[in-house]
Order: sequence, then C-alpha cells, then structure tokens
Amino acid sequence: MKHIKKIILTLIFCFAFSSILSAQKFAYVDSDYILNKIPEFKQAQDKLDALSVEWQKEIETKYTEVEKMYRAYQQEQILLTEEMKIKREEAIINKENQAKKLQKKYFGPEGMLYLKRQELIKPIQEKIYDAIQKLADNNKYQIVFDSSSDLIMLYKNNNLDKSDKVLDLMGY
Repeated sequence: MKHIKKIILTLIFCFAFSSILSAQKFAYVDSDYILNKIPEFKQAQDKLDALSVEWQKEIETKYTEVEKMYRAYQQEQILLTEEMKIKREEAIINKENQAKKLQKKYFGPEGMLYLKRQELIKPIQEKIYDAIQKLADNNKYQIVFDSSSDLIMLYKNNNLDKSDKVLDLMGY
C-alpha cells in the first residue's frame, strides 16, 4: 500500500513538473550577430584595433632598442672594464623592464586597451542587454540563451532566434 502511494505521488510530481516546464517559454539570440549589425560596434572595434596597432609598434620599438643595446654590448664587451660591463648590463635590463612595463600598461589585465574596450563596448553591450530584457518581458520568456557563447546548443529551432527582434528594439 505504501509502495503504491509512493508511485502515485511520484507520478503526480512528474506530471506537475513536466507541465511546469512545458509552460515555460524559451528563446535565443546570437550576440555576435547582433554586435556585427551595429555600426557603433564596428567603429569602436576599428578604434580599438588602431590603438592596439599603435601601441604594439611603440612596444616593438622599445624591444628593438633593447636588442640594439645588447648587440652593441656583446661586440664591445671585450674592451669594457668590469664596472662598465655592469653599468651597460643594468642599462639594458632597465630598458627591457621599461618595455615590459609599457606592454603591461597597454595590454595588461587592467591595461589601457581593457579600459578603452570597457569605455567603448560596454555601453553597446548594455543597450543589447536592455533590449533583450525588454524582449523577454514583452514576450514572457523565462530564459533567453546566447547561441554565440560557450553554451552548447545541440539543436536550435530558427523560429526561436530573436536576434533580429533585439536589433529592431534597438532601432537597427
């Protein structure tokens, strides 16, 4: 008798749970697709790329100077006194450290490229998030996935792709 009650309760629970799940609405968007359709994103990306190239050239120039100093030191090493060798080695090390600091300043985890990316890209991402939020609220979606992220989507029904609706809500 107890065994039958457990089975009945389990069936009722499974039925209730499955009906709850079937009542939920899902959708997905492709944030890469959305970003690439926004002109401001392309402009921001071009600006970031230009800055990156400019800063990389500056860093490469510093490392080229270090290499020149090192080659000159190697050629003249025989003629230098111990004191002069130490001074030249220290100068080379200092120059290399300056290049490393500059590289970290521009490309480090909290470097200028990161900060500039935050300044230029974050407002665009926030607009996208707001549009997705509005879309979810208007259509009563419980979950909106991003198909461009690491989330593995084994199957996706294109009717559930709401990327173009997000762009419409943003005015693009």
